[in-house]
Amino acid sequence: MLDITKLLQYSIRLDHQIAEDREIAMSAKKSLENVFVSLDVELAEIANTSEWFKVWKTHRGKNDPGKTQRETLLTEYVDALDFMLLYSAKRQWAHQVVLDREGIEKLKESKETELNKEYLAIKHMLYNSYFDNRQDDLRHAWRLFLKMGLVDFKFSEDEIMNEYFEKYKINEDRQANDY
Repeated sequence: MLDITKLLQYSIRLDHQIAEDREIAMSAKKSLENVFVSLDVELAEIANTSEWFKVWKTHRGKNDPGKTQRETLLTEYVDALDFMLLYSAKRQWAHQVVLDREGIEKLKESKETELNKEYLAIKHMLYNSYFDNRQDDLRHAWRLFLKMGLVDFKFSEDEIMNEYFEKYKINEDRQANDY
């Protein structure tokens, strides 16, 4: 079951751990900037991995060695999810991303939509949240992002949770091994 509060706590914990272990000291503004750029890149990696927009290709989707296309896409999705959560925390807007069971179930009832349109809407709203300080746009972008994973990509809540913690462990190991 998707536990956004738990994911949010782990995202913040890893960010603090990395900053402490690496002795990274930067202003709140610079930190927010870094997280936002990371989120933007991770969203692009989702599109690049799935290749939904490459209408000229017969076989769409990339995969990492030893992984299926779906597994690779799920990894990219949880990378973006992590930065979306961290962005909300750094803006002190975590209340905009925490959803109860009813909210998650409502999202899962949504219909699939055209991914280009959805992707561009997410990016547009995130940019509005960043540049115009619009919390509502973050809330809408977050819900569209979750809907993309749960409905359009058909990831289960358990798949998202499990992959998130697999990636969390990888990130911990990377830090322990001087990544």
